[in-house]
Amino acid sequence: MSIRPDDRVSNLLAQMTLDEKLAQLTSFWMHEVQDGKDFSSIKAGTLLQHGIGQITRTAGDSTLEPAAVAKFNNALQNYLVKETRLGIPAIVHEECCSGYMGLGGTMFPQMIGLSCTFQPELASQMTAEIRKQLRGVGAHQGLAPVLDVARDSRWGRVEETFGEDPILVSQFGMAYIKGLQGENLKDGGIMATGKHFVGHSASQGGQNCAPSRIGVHDLWDVYLAPFQAAIRDAHLAAIMNAYPELDGEVVAASRRILTDLLRDTLGFDGLVVSDYEAIPMIHTYHRAASLPEEASSLALRAGIDVELPTRNYFGAPLKAALESGKITLDFVDIAVGRILHKKVELGLFEDPFVDESRVPELFETAPQRALAREIARKSMVLLKNNGALPLEKSIKSLAVIGPNAAYGRSFLGDYSYAALLDLMGFDQTPDSGFELMESNHLEHFTVETPSILTTLRSVLPQTDILYARGCDNLIVDESGFDEAIQVAESAEAVILVLGDRAGLTPICTVGETRDSVDLILPGVQEKLAAAVFATGRPVIVVLVTGRPYAINTLVEKADAILEAWLPGEEGAAAIVETLLGVNNPGGKLTMTFPRHVGQTPIYYNHKPSGGRSNWYVNYINLDASPLYPFGYGLSYTTFEYGNLSIERKQTTVGESLAISFTVKNSGPVPGDEVVQLYTCDVYASLPRPVKELKGFTRLTLNPGETRQVIFNLPVDMLAFYDDVLELVVESGEVDVMIGSSSGDIRLRGIFEITGAKKMKVENRVFVCPVEIR
Repeated sequence: MSIRPDDRVSNLLAQMTLDEKLAQLTSFWMHEVQDGKDFSSIKAGTLLQHGIGQITRTAGDSTLEPAAVAKFNNALQNYLVKETRLGIPAIVHEECCSGYMGLGGTMFPQMIGLSCTFQPELASQMTAEIRKQLRGVGAHQGLAPVLDVARDSRWGRVEETFGEDPILVSQFGMAYIKGLQGENLKDGGIMATGKHFVGHSASQGGQNCAPSRIGVHDLWDVYLAPFQAAIRDAHLAAIMNAYPELDGEVVAASRRILTDLLRDTLGFDGLVVSDYEAIPMIHTYHRAASLPEEASSLALRAGIDVELPTRNYFGAPLKAALESGKITLDFVDIAVGRILHKKVELGLFEDPFVDESRVPELFETAPQRALAREIARKSMVLLKNNGALPLEKSIKSLAVIGPNAAYGRSFLGDYSYAALLDLMGFDQTPDSGFELMESNHLEHFTVETPSILTTLRSVLPQTDILYARGCDNLIVDESGFDEAIQVAESAEAVILVLGDRAGLTPICTVGETRDSVDLILPGVQEKLAAAVFATGRPVIVVLVTGRPYAINTLVEKADAILEAWLPGEEGAAAIVETLLGVNNPGGKLTMTFPRHVGQTPIYYNHKPSGGRSNWYVNYINLDASPLYPFGYGLSYTTFEYGNLSIERKQTTVGESLAISFTVKNSGPVPGDEVVQLYTCDVYASLPRPVKELKGFTRLTLNPGETRQVIFNLPVDMLAFYDDVLELVVESGEVDVMIGSSSGDIRLRGIFEITGAKKMKVENRVFVCPVEIR
């Protein structure tokens, strides 16, 4: 007879010593417990004698191919089950922002690009494949998705986010979680970890881990929305705390935030894991605790269940805090109970092992690469085109220039395995490959990531394709300019590939800890562009970036600009197909492009008094409008909107309202259009945004084809938090705007919400159903 989960947990807790309980609250890096070059045995002794809660990144902390990762994890679990007193298996966690962050893992487009598809279902398809790879090697938890709403592109981690809109972030977050967790955790699901709760992206000066000063209404209306959706509608299994202080409280030490708000108010019942080193940072970084034992007791009391990435403050310092009476054992028992419940849900007590022989068939399959390419294609955003695109395949000569032109590594996000190799000390310069003692091993198992240069030469064999790097992403060195100019002058047209190198090391330009004081392209890339523009040749700029930049000069001088974001291992194919017209770009921006860093944070859904300077609207030296607005993106075809119909003039809470219109492909080629529904609560008891995205869908239309789109708008989706933080819908007029972007509204209408001045709403609504006819 099977044991009820609650009974199993209660029985284990009753048997556990204090040391065994504390062990469950902690973790170790893979390298701390490995023993021997073959990684097949486990270092026991003092480290694992009492068991362990989690193991940190077996794949991401090594140069092991997937089958060897599975072998190591099996050896680890075998030791814990057979050699420790209670036989409790460990949860193994990995990073998986844009793919399994281990050798051989499929690298999909980074999240900022994924969101530009405006197709959340692609996120579910992507994470379903990531789930197979993670669970196949013996992992159980993925440290993603990032649910931070990103409004300040100085912050280096905007690339990991789904952008600036809370509804869009909510929908992509839910889709990501559902694909990763599957039907249930026991049948092959991976615990998703929503992060960073809460306010990480709104840091002072755009600097990582700096204090966040978010007003209470912005907190509830904007920053909490994706977490509310993930907890209630996607059944999120785990949460990771934010590093910063929020309104003066260090999140990792705040019971008000991690228990009262997260658990009691939002209803979260999963596991809270610390962001890496967040607990020591209470003492060493924030100086909110004078001793390690004080910091450990603050974190546990706040509601953190597991210390990651290694045993530190939840080890000896927490034991000292218990012995001195700074905290009681009740808090330990609550956290251990949650950890054991998750291990039961994952099925670890029945079978913690994986089939090592099946692992190779789960990695880099043809369908996985095809999906990576499909997402990359749909993430492409065409910012400008004066007719230079698509390129004629008959072009006789073409110059390919720029730091990202011949370097596939530049397509990968900051939490990719290639970026991890930077931290591990592997030299990955464009000309050297992987130059360390294990280079053959790495080259064999690292996923193939072709460059734009090699891909163009492959698909245009009759074209004379010339190449010059020109400059580095970040290093200030103009010595390559002369070669770049010579190459440009020798060709009919130029493909200028500029942008970022994502990662966590000082050579990188975007990613965690890689914040920027300005928003011009890093290094001397803008100077390189000016030199190439001066040749007079037609110039097509391809931006491979992880953040929006203020690209005013490029917009003025370039003949075409394609924003490719960080498009993953199939990025080169997707970019080249787009340049040649094989793929018609249909992606739309999910973050606003500023004209200048001085406008940041800049976002479309500002309040009526925002986005301008009273009286004169503009700055004394700059237009206050965005360079490119949220939702913007061009196509090789054109679209006409018409026939707006709003089902009725009046509605009220609890109802839905059908808003229909037609979209026609009025151009010469098939194409995709992302149609967007915005609303504005014209007058309210508190100022409401001038526009709020409520619905969207992506259409594929042939030339001359017309489709009817019907948004069934739930009136409760218009709810907001009032002056006493009650969720309400207020009576009054609502503007309806149908657009190709937030700045390109094609159709307008109005309806009225009737009823009392304020009508309470039980729950937020995050999805507006849509029909296509």
